[in-house]
Amino acid sequence: MRYRKLGRTGLSVSEIGLGAEWLERHNEHEINEIVSHCGKNGINILDCWMSEPNVRTNIGKALAGHRDKWMIQGHIGSTWQNNQYTRTRELEKVKEAFNDLLFRLQTDYIDLGMIHFVDETAEFERIMNGEFIEYVRKLKKDMIIHHIGLSTHNPDVAKLAALHGDIEMILFSINPAFDMLPASEDINVLFSEQYNKELRGIAPEREELYKICEREEVGITVMKGYAGGRLFSKEHSPFGVSLTPVQCLHYALTRPGVAAVMAGFNTVAEVDAALAYETATEEQKDYASVLANAPYHAYQGQCTYCNHCLPCPSNIDIAMVNKLYDLAVMQEEIPATVRAHYINLSANASDCISCGACEKRCPFSVPVMELMRKTDSLF
Repeated sequence: MRYRKLGRTGLSVSEIGLGAEWLERHNEHEINEIVSHCGKNGINILDCWMSEPNVRTNIGKALAGHRDKWMIQGHIGSTWQNNQYTRTRELEKVKEAFNDLLFRLQTDYIDLGMIHFVDETAEFERIMNGEFIEYVRKLKKDMIIHHIGLSTHNPDVAKLAALHGDIEMILFSINPAFDMLPASEDINVLFSEQYNKELRGIAPEREELYKICEREEVGITVMKGYAGGRLFSKEHSPFGVSLTPVQCLHYALTRPGVAAVMAGFNTVAEVDAALAYETATEEQKDYASVLANAPYHAYQGQCTYCNHCLPCPSNIDIAMVNKLYDLAVMQEEIPATVRAHYINLSANASDCISCGACEKRCPFSVPVMELMRKTDSLF
C-alpha cells in the first residue's frame, strides 16, 4: 500500500480508503470481515457519514483493539431522526448525533471532523459565520477532533472551503463522468486529451479547485470514485464504455490535491479489486485510451445512491429503491432476489407522495418523483 500526505493535516493516509456507506446494508460479521481485510492490507482511513445506529455500532466493534491504526472521517451534522438519516444544522441534534458517533465507534476522538454535506454557497457562509463552526472549533480545541474537514459535491463550495483557514481537507466527488465538460460534439477530440498529464477537458471550475487545493495544501479524499458502480458497466456508464476499479482509482488519484479514494465495498472480493491498483501496470491503469473511444457523455440526472435526498416524509429509502430499479431494468425479467428485496422494504415507491423535497436536496438533479412512478409501475 502506498501512502500520501493529506494536505497540511500532516496525516499519512493510504491512497485507497474505506468509504463505509455500503456497510449499512451488512451485518456485524460481514462488516468485521471487510474492515479487518482492509486493515490487514494497509488501508488506514475510513469515512463514516452514516447516522444509522447499527452500522455505527458494528463498525466500532470491527475497529475495537485497532483504533490507533485507523484515521476516521466522522461527520458532524449527520443525524438519525424518526428512524431515518437527516442532515441538520440544529446544534442540539448535531451534538447528540456526534456524541453517539463517538460512543458507537468506541473512541474518544475523531481524526477528521467533517462538516457534513454542504451543497450551497449560502449555506457554507451561514455555517462559517454562525454557531455551527464555533461548535466545530471547540471540538478541535478540546482535541475531540484533530482536524476540520468538509464534504460537498459542489465545486464552488469546495473552493470556498479550500480558501477558508479553518478547513484543512475536503471530501469531494471525483470521477471522469463528474469532471468532463463536453467542449465539442466530436467526442474523439474531447477524450483524446491526456488528462493525467494536463487537466484538459475538465470543467474549468473543477480544474481550478484541484489546483487551489494543491496550492493551499488542502487535502482531498474522494467519494463517488466509481460513480456508484455505474462506470463498471458499458450499458449504464454515461460514457457508453466500461472502466475497471483500477482505472477509476487511477483517474481520481491523478487529480492534484487528492490523497485517497474512499471506495465502497460490499465484499472482500471488492476490496481486493481495489487493492489490485497497488500492483497494477500502467496499461491496466490507463483510462484515457478507453475514454478516447467513448460514444457519448452525459451524467446529470442519474442516481449514485448517496441518500442526500433524505429524509423522506414517507420513510422511503430512496437510494435503495433506485438501486433496485437499476438492477431490475438491467435484466429482461426482474430477478427474484431483487423483487423480494423490493417487496420487503418497509416503504417503497408506491408510498411516494410526490412532495418534491428529495429533488431539491439532490446534488445531481435526479428526477426522483418520476423514478418513483416508474419503479412502482415496474414492480
